Amino acid sequence: MVVAEVLGDGSALDAGNTAWMLVSASLVLLMTPGLAFFYGGMVRSKSVLNMMMMSFGAMAVIGVVYVLWGWSMSYGSSVGGLFGNPVEQFGLKGIFESTPDGYVYAMSEGLPVIVDVGFQVTFAIITVALISGAIADRVKFGTWLVFTGLWVTLSYFPMAHMVWGGGLLSGDGPFASIAEPIDFAGGTVVHINAGAAALVLALVVGKRKGFGSEPMRPHNLPFVMLGAALLWFGWFGFNAGSAYGATGDAGLAWVNTTTATAAAIIGWLATEKIRDGHATSLGAASGVVAGLVAITPAAGSLSPLGSIILGVVAGVLSALAVGLKYKWGYDDSLDVVGVHLVAGLWGTVGIGFLATETGLFYGGGVNQLVVQVIIALIAVAFSLVVTAVIALAVKATLGWRVSEDAEVGGIDLAVHGETAYETIQQGSVIKEVRA
Repeated sequence: MVVAEVLGDGSALDAGNTAWMLVSASLVLLMTPGLAFFYGGMVRSKSVLNMMMMSFGAMAVIGVVYVLWGWSMSYGSSVGGLFGNPVEQFGLKGIFESTPDGYVYAMSEGLPVIVDVGFQVTFAIITVALISGAIADRVKFGTWLVFTGLWVTLSYFPMAHMVWGGGLLSGDGPFASIAEPIDFAGGTVVHINAGAAALVLALVVGKRKGFGSEPMRPHNLPFVMLGAALLWFGWFGFNAGSAYGATGDAGLAWVNTTTATAAAIIGWLATEKIRDGHATSLGAASGVVAGLVAITPAAGSLSPLGSIILGVVAGVLSALAVGLKYKWGYDDSLDVVGVHLVAGLWGTVGIGFLATETGLFYGGGVNQLVVQVIIALIAVAFSLVVTAVIALAVKATLGWRVSEDAEVGGIDLAVHGETAYETIQQGSVIKEVRA
């Protein structure tokens, strides 16, 4: 029995598009180590390794879980429009089959489905890794790994199914009767989902010792800028890869991604200059991320001119939003809420204004805007509720916080038995060497 004839569409291999999707998957995978640099540079030197390990831990857990039930929950037969059947394709059953002549692969429009599995697992990994920035410096590594497995199963996979797998928030869902929901590469699935989860964890885990009363500045701004550069590079796989082919749509997504990101840097830096009197390197790096986040759901629907508007607004909104934690008293350590939730919401809703075919500013009426608002609000509510249940359950059983001594003295040494930088004192000379 040939698997492609049973589960696929029987199409012949498109080698060019397959190569493009493999490259795109590799680019997106690079984003998580890039995020590790971005987040690692933003924390204090005593917790940089732990911060980077949270990203690598997400890669480890989800890389296994996705093969077991993640793909099936995301793209299997729908259960009430909320998630895919987790056992239908457990362990990637039906995706490929061994025959005497070698492996036979299920196909979908010229692409081996196994390649799509590789592409999609990288999205799941980076989404969970993003959340870790909200709880830097203070949580148990083992608890984080358990949370990773639970959250990706109960929040990410269902959201991916709802938006991309034919579920509630997709073009096959009930809201499509108003207008087809648009989420090109993950505004709801990735950024709103992660941003809302970050807010919940910041509230459940609580503030760092000294938050609001002592400086907690980034220890390595070059790391932050290197991380932002790697994220930007990897994001071309994220957005242009979501065109699922080496096509003009991929080119449009590439240009829109670059344009919106550049505009967001300008928006963030202008806001900083007016408000604080300085345009900072941290602001430039953060503007990169805000622009990338905002254009993610919209990369295939906007013109480059519209992407400039989307990006500038994203930079301004996020630059203003990162200060809310001081006003409202929650400790979102590395501004996941201010950047990913805020820019993700704006990017998702902004489609309703700026989409060239259906946007309000292009004469498309209000239908697209209404639908974009609906899917954004549902995504926020779903993530808030699911994350709260998981976070509180984990708190009651495993506990979130490391000891006060470990947090104050340095979580790297206490939890991992390592330090990023070893200080050696010789007489009156202090030298910093890499561990």
